[in-house]
Amino acid sequence: MAEAPDLVFFDLRTVHDNFDRALLEDDDVDIKAYLEAYNELYKFFQLMGSVFSFVSSDLKQKIDVLNDLVIKNDNYQSIKTMIDYEKENKLLEKSDYTNGARTLLRLHRGLDFIREFLRQLGELKETDKTSNCCQDAYQKTLSKHHPWVIRKAAVVAMYTMPTREVLFKKVCGENVQRNVDILPKMLEVTADIFNRTHNLYELHNLHTLP
Repeated sequence: MAEAPDLVFFDLRTVHDNFDRALLEDDDVDIKAYLEAYNELYKFFQLMGSVFSFVSSDLKQKIDVLNDLVIKNDNYQSIKTMIDYEKENKLLEKSDYTNGARTLLRLHRGLDFIREFLRQLGELKETDKTSNCCQDAYQKTLSKHHPWVIRKAAVVAMYTMPTREVLFKKVCGENVQRNVDILPKMLEVTADIFNRTHNLYELHNLHTLP
């Protein structure tokens, strides 16, 4: 897995700060800040290379779709305003319309996987292989949304993953300790973001959007 020369390294502080900024009053979530945090997480997948293609293949497209909606429509400033707008205008029922709620749901499911993987990663020793915890995180989260062919390919690809030490150096460069130090706080604020989003989708019965 060669490093992509045009990528700067992954920074958990950026993820933490943007997710923290995304926490609004009334248990709402700012979509623009959410997407800025997710852009950094996407960088992690890119730096890892093809091993994470099962989750990264369409993440960038989903991020771009939502960014476009945020820029062009004031109703997409937060998750609450987005859902209210799309429900009032019956956009959720339109199968031929790329609505924001359906698009964000895909990112939400991906976030469930990456936060669980990073949580388990933080508990490993330097010389521990990361493949087992990645497979476990996947089985607990994203696998339930994937067909058998993708699940099988993903689990097989994870066998090639390196030790914790090598992985952190690959994605963080010289800033490994900086990322390790902020990881607990990043996981805490990410859990807040995930739970808020999850609850809003549950409230409006949107978890089963096709």
